[in-house]
Amino acid sequence: MKRRVLFLIPGLLLGEGAKPLRGKLLPGRKLLVGDKTISLLSDEAVAKVLEDERLIGTELEVEGLAAGDGKFEIDGIHTKPVYTFVQGERMGVSYWCEICYIRTYSPGKCWCCQEYTKLDPKAPNTPDRKP
Repeated sequence: MKRRVLFLIPGLLLGEGAKPLRGKLLPGRKLLVGDKTISLLSDEAVAKVLEDERLIGTELEVEGLAAGDGKFEIDGIHTKPVYTFVQGERMGVSYWCEICYIRTYSPGKCWCCQEYTKLDPKAPNTPDRKP
């Protein structure tokens, strides 16, 4: 019984401080939150989302942890940590290939047909395919 408690404690500690951050996306992987500019740190795939010119100037919410000194570490792309707002509704940032019907979470060329994917925000927890 004591072993189970010991395994739970690190998991509880890791979740401490994890909060979403919401603001206006600025060029250079920065988020304007109120009157503060926060530098965003991320993996390569999330960095591509932050550099997508279609999202610059829009309101974004990112999930991760404060990294101190005006920095915020965004969770990995596999957790789908980037959201935008469409008509006030929180939508997950995703990209869609109209030719191959493939959804990705980072902008660029479709891995199948090599056409550029379209920005296609979708409601969280909905299937990755079009209805």
